[in-house]
Amino acid sequence: QVQLVESGGGEVQAGGSLRLACAASVNIAIRRNMAWYRQAPGKQRDLVANLDSGGITTYADSVKGRFTISGDNAKNTVYLQMDNLEPDDTAVYYCYYQGWLRGEDFWGKGTLVTVSS
Repeated sequence: QVQLVESGGGEVQAGGSLRLACAASVNIAIRRNMAWYRQAPGKQRDLVANLDSGGITTYADSVKGRFTISGDNAKNTVYLQMDNLEPDDTAVYYCYYQGWLRGEDFWGKGTLVTVSS
């Protein structure tokens, strides 16, 4: 089973920045996708940013221009740089790994990001 460990969450004031990291126990260079999702209190878990095997990035409209997903294959780590944070960004952020085989989907335990106004 793939282990994903998120880090970098915390509390920040609106307008500030955080950088989340997701360290994977496997070689992420051969994955299909790696992504960040978030779940705010009382809300569903939604896609924030995706990085596919070809290096194509996808972002939720709410974070475009503010968040950047990137990967370091040598470190088997995916990052989410979050700039100009807003209170609505407050959520638990989860790392997601998708391999090429059916059912090869794994989640991290999440890291809490709190943005105060």
